[in-house]
Amino acid sequence: MPDKQKMIESSYEQAKVLYAKRGVDTDRVLDELAKIRVSINCWQGDDVRGFEGAEELTGGIQVTGSYPGAARNPEELRQDLEKALSLIPGKHKVNIHAMYAETKGVKVDRNELKPEHFQNWVDWAKRLGIGLDFNPTYFSHPLSDDGFTLSHQDPKIRRFWIEHGIACRRIGAYFGRELGIPCVTNIWVPDGYKDLPADRFAPRRRLMESLDQILAADIDPEHNIDAVESKLFGIGSESYVVGSNEFYLGYAVKNKITLCLDAGHFHPTEMISDKISAVLTYVDRLLLHVSRPVRWDSDHVVTFDDELQRIMEEIVRGKVADRVFIALDFFDGSINRIAAWAIGTRNTLKALLKAMLEPGEILKEYEAKGDFTSRLALMEELKAYPWPAVWDYYCLRHNVPVRDEWLAEVKVYEQEVLLKR
Repeated sequence: MPDKQKMIESSYEQAKVLYAKRGVDTDRVLDELAKIRVSINCWQGDDVRGFEGAEELTGGIQVTGSYPGAARNPEELRQDLEKALSLIPGKHKVNIHAMYAETKGVKVDRNELKPEHFQNWVDWAKRLGIGLDFNPTYFSHPLSDDGFTLSHQDPKIRRFWIEHGIACRRIGAYFGRELGIPCVTNIWVPDGYKDLPADRFAPRRRLMESLDQILAADIDPEHNIDAVESKLFGIGSESYVVGSNEFYLGYAVKNKITLCLDAGHFHPTEMISDKISAVLTYVDRLLLHVSRPVRWDSDHVVTFDDELQRIMEEIVRGKVADRVFIALDFFDGSINRIAAWAIGTRNTLKALLKAMLEPGEILKEYEAKGDFTSRLALMEELKAYPWPAVWDYYCLRHNVPVRDEWLAEVKVYEQEVLLKR
């Protein structure tokens, strides 16, 4: 047995004993962690370009940086994703947008998309044993140029986007049925005004009516899970966004669908970790878009920061892992894109593991007794517990690189593949 493997296993056994003294079974925790599928965003790999030939990215979204090696076609994007997945422990999902359809050179507008235009994605996912999530693409299109889609004043334009939403729900159901893993189809629209509007009500009424028509289509909820996503502001919609948090929270509660909370879609001082328990009091399921805003919704690569840890602690402490879908949403063109996937996803899993290793019942017992001193003391001491030894063992068990060994693989891939594009 190699010395490195012996060292990892020995460190794990020591950590296992220490956690057991607090009533935590690390073997059981690792089994539970392996059941959780993180949805990895495909658009990190090509800077949100898609395969439609759009010349610019619109909808209040920006990608900065020009690091070499961005995927130029479906084959390269899937190849890069597959490399990233080989660096991440566990079986997960890949999240794709409608603009990643493959139409074999034939012009197919978004309201005419069908499952067949994503067959290559399904075949690829089957081969890897992963799931797929889906998103209608309400940006980077001529009929979204004025900043409005589902809430547009023009009924013809509105109808186009309604048909797009219905088509996407059918595609999502196809993903779920073919892969045996439910697909979360998430609706986000960029609709809003740059300056103060004279009428805030009418666009929201139109958005509500459009969503009603999209969701009226008979789609099997066992295969497709509908979600709606809010935003505080965007570039070009700084003063008013039609789909605000309050709008979608009310809509999700009324219509019993999933609400999406994006970490970057609120005021910089608002944290979605505090919203999880509040929202799940009223809705059955929650979709999280885990990202890292810096000053605004800049979608930086997820780092192992306090808010990421608090998000995962809320999921674990509330015992709601079966009601929460964890998805990533970041895009950074200034660094190696495979590395971005690996960093963001591994950090998400690390934070989730650390939360799962917490003796939550003991902390809750202290709290119920009013022993806030013991609660705080144990919370602080747990920060120094050897959870990294458990993480290393988890990576070893799943045959993926331990610690920063994954970076060497990325550097080789960069030289052999990315720099030759």
